[in-house]
Amino acid sequence: MTIEVKNITKSFKGKKVLEDVSFKVEDGEILAVVGLSGAGKSTILKLICGLTKPDSGEIIVSPGDIAMAFQYSALFDSLNVFENIAFALKERKEYKNKYTEAQLKEIVAQKLKLVGLEGIEEKMPHELSGGMQKRVSFARAIVTNPKTILYDEPTAGLDPVSSTMIEDYIVRLRNELNPASVIVTHQLSTIQRCADKVIMLYNTKIVYAGTPQDMVENGNEYTKQFITACINGPMKVAGTEGIPEKENSQEKD
Repeated sequence: MTIEVKNITKSFKGKKVLEDVSFKVEDGEILAVVGLSGAGKSTILKLICGLTKPDSGEIIVSPGDIAMAFQYSALFDSLNVFENIAFALKERKEYKNKYTEAQLKEIVAQKLKLVGLEGIEEKMPHELSGGMQKRVSFARAIVTNPKTILYDEPTAGLDPVSSTMIEDYIVRLRNELNPASVIVTHQLSTIQRCADKVIMLYNTKIVYAGTPQDMVENGNEYTKQFITACINGPMKVAGTEGIPEKENSQEKD
């Protein structure tokens, strides 16, 4: 077991975001976390990596590095691809001065090969497409061979073809490194192509937990609303309260 979240509750400025939330992610598993905007999905990532602390409950993460792949790559604009990927190995105290320049080049080359981007070490971020930037951010995230990888909306802003490529590399990184992975996503294709299991958050709680296949084929009233993108249902979207139900429905006469 790599990640165990036990009865977590978290509030911000008196507003409860998560209440009594529990789940596990084993080595080699990918968990997708879904739900409406503001449901607490990104808060879960911040709790796992220690950027914020729970009000109550416990988070157990097995020893080893935790990597975060950010929503919009978050590459350093002033550094080239090699410098971006090698940054943690050069600057973090546990790795600083551990590797020679030749070793760093070899490590960076290996990580770039893993995400299908060989030979671009000298390029600057602005010279890369959005999909390439995302894959460079993956290479940077895995440079320390992490035991846990957290993805925040990994396909955000990408076209469908680039999204599919990113999803394929998420699965490839799972197969190569065997980490426990958590993906925050709104995209059904990412859930179906990448995830082993899914949790859905609404109104501070988990309202569904299961496999992607079960979510699509059976699920519950929450997952059906999510999959069909229908405004009508148990999950209420702010600003739609006064809209007549027929106008909300995606069904045609």
